[in-house]
Amino acid sequence: RTDACRAGEGPQGHSFDGAAREQYNMIVLEPLEIPKDQPGNPWFPLPRGAALFLAYLGRLVYLHGYVLSLIARRRVDLRLSVFQMATVGVASLPIATITALLSGMVIGYHFAVQAGQLGVSAYAGWLVAETMSRELGPVLVAFVVAARAGSAMTAELGTMKATEQIDALRALATDPIEYLVVPRYLGAVLMLPLLTFVGDFAGVLGGYVMSVIAPQINARVYFTAIPANLEAWTIIAGLLKTLVF
Repeated sequence: RTDACRAGEGPQGHSFDGAAREQYNMIVLEPLEIPKDQPGNPWFPLPRGAALFLAYLGRLVYLHGYVLSLIARRRVDLRLSVFQMATVGVASLPIATITALLSGMVIGYHFAVQAGQLGVSAYAGWLVAETMSRELGPVLVAFVVAARAGSAMTAELGTMKATEQIDALRALATDPIEYLVVPRYLGAVLMLPLLTFVGDFAGVLGGYVMSVIAPQINARVYFTAIPANLEAWTIIAGLLKTLVF
C-alpha cells in the first residue's frame, strides 16, 4: 500500500486525480453555505430554509450518482463491503426481528377479534400477511436499521471528519467516497431486503401467536388463507421499497 500511495494511487489501486478531488469537493458533506441575499443571487427569491434544503437535496442526488458510477465501474472494496453487510444486516437482525414480531402480534390480535365479530375469521391470517408484506414490514425494518446502523455510521463518519481522518485519506490519494461511502451504501442496499423478508415472516408468526388466542380462529384457518390470497408481487413490492428506504 505504501508503494501504491507513493505512486499516486489509493489502497484500491485507483488514482485519485484532480478531477476526482473536484467531484469529492462538490459532494462531501461540508457545512452548506448560502450566499447573502442580494440581487442577482439565484438563491435570492427563496427563504434561507428552502435554499438550504434544495442545496442539500442537490448534493445528495449528486452523491448517489457518484456512488452508483463507482459501483458500475467496479471500484468496490469487497472486504469492506462484506464487513458493512455484517454490521448493517447481521447486527440489526435481532432488534428488527423482535420489532416485527411484536408488531405482528398487536395487529394479529386486533384483526382476529374484528374478523371474528364480522364473520370473516378465515381471512385474519391473510390480513396480517398483507399488512406486514406490503407496508408495515418494510417501514419498521427501515426505521430500525436507520436508528441502529444509520446512527452508528453517522457517528463514525462524523468522528472521522472531526479528527481529520478523511483529510488523511485524501492526502494518501484515496477517494473517501469510494473507501467510506460505497461499502456502507452496498451493505445497506443489499441487506435491507433480506432483513425485511425475515421481519415479514416474524410479523406473520407473531400474528399467528395472538390470533389463535382469540376463540374464533385456529391455526389451520390462519395459515390456509395466506397462500390462497397473498400474491407474490405483494411480497416483491415490499422488498423493493426497502431499496428506496
